[in-house]
Amino acid sequence: MENEFYFRYPSFQDVHVMIFVGFGFLMTFLKRYSFGAVGFNFLIAAFGLQWGCYARLVRLPGPRWKDQIGIESLINADFCVASCLIAYGAVLGKVSAVQLMVMTLFGITLFAVEEHIIIHIIHVSQRCRRLHGDPHLWSLLWSFHLVDALSANLNQSSRLQCSVYHSDVFAMIGPFLWMFWPSFNSAIADHGDGQHRAAINTYLALASTVLTTVHIQNSTLAGGVAVGTAAEFMLMPYGSLIVGFCCGIISTLGYIYLTPFMEKYLKIQDTCGIHNLHAMPGVIGGTWEPLLPQLQQSLFYGVEGEWLTNREVI
Repeated sequence: MENEFYFRYPSFQDVHVMIFVGFGFLMTFLKRYSFGAVGFNFLIAAFGLQWGCYARLVRLPGPRWKDQIGIESLINADFCVASCLIAYGAVLGKVSAVQLMVMTLFGITLFAVEEHIIIHIIHVSQRCRRLHGDPHLWSLLWSFHLVDALSANLNQSSRLQCSVYHSDVFAMIGPFLWMFWPSFNSAIADHGDGQHRAAINTYLALASTVLTTVHIQNSTLAGGVAVGTAAEFMLMPYGSLIVGFCCGIISTLGYIYLTPFMEKYLKIQDTCGIHNLHAMPGVIGGTWEPLLPQLQQSLFYGVEGEWLTNREVI
């Protein structure tokens, strides 16, 4: 337990900063909702962490839950909250504190149910499921139902969806997410080589994304979202760079063309553009991830945890 604490706690701190600082200040770009964005983010994050720890343990029979609470449990609770904060971005400026609390309660409950089904029934890799299926695509699926229900005053809300200089400056604190995303992708990876690869692959993808984006506040994170599905795999550096490069372009094009199209013709107002930042990169990551195991050949990559010289293990 002591070793687990010292291994996991730095990653837990980084993910915690992402939840309370990164997501909170990233949503301050609206000129009439800056303080509300930070305050409500703090409220639902604090509530969601408590409910997330409990909701994930309810399914355990008998007293086993006593043995399941630790640093990794807190990291998993942060992932639960991340899905709610991403969904919050779709309805930013349209909901009250009470509505957000209810939204968080149901969101984390459904998150826990979906986690149990995918991991324990379908037996999908826990790391791949959490970094791809839940925080990104899962939050999009159910948040758009809320957006549809709140689209009655679309014309009025469209006029208020704008920023000013000081709100954009505060929103630039959001790149804390960019700095700590390698910890987000590697927090629950296996100790050693797997965690090492996850951090490096994520960093390369994020760096490549920055070179291809003009939406600094959001699109710079697209590469980290996409590579999270396979961050622990044996990728070559160019693989991470290509994924980040492509996702930066696709996410930016989504903000420029897809968001206005959805608002005009589908009557869906995605305030923070979570479809462009989380959904499309998540789909890209889920598409190319199954191809990677076919490329993992020991003669090319080496044997995990060992050195190869002239194709012989020493």
